[in-house]
Amino acid sequence: MNDSGSVNGIPRLLVRAEGAALLLIAALLYARTGESWWLFAALFLAPDLSFIGYLGGPKAGAVVYNCAHTLIGPAALGVAGLVLPNALFIVLALIWAAHIGFDRMLGYGLKYATGFGFTHLGRIGATRGTDGD
Repeated sequence: MNDSGSVNGIPRLLVRAEGAALLLIAALLYARTGESWWLFAALFLAPDLSFIGYLGGPKAGAVVYNCAHTLIGPAALGVAGLVLPNALFIVLALIWAAHIGFDRMLGYGLKYATGFGFTHLGRIGATRGTDGD
């Protein structure tokens, strides 16, 4: 049992497996677009620019980071790309979704306002797993 409010055990493994599946599916769909893998590589880490939000403190940082690391943004962008139609929107949505999948696969979760290392998947960083917070 875990009373820290974070995911552990089999559910944590499943969330990480979902992330791997999302990364794989987004990359395979991206491959079907015929776009350059250089573009994919150049933009893959772009959602991590949301770290800049932490300059405004942990609460602002968590909001900005979480907005860039949920599937709401890439899903909306992808739908817009299908409706308009705009192939660039679809390509950007796939890269963005792949990044989110990669992060989840590695165990990086959405952030809490208490600090960057506090995520819905547990603590990250040097103090992970310690009681001295």
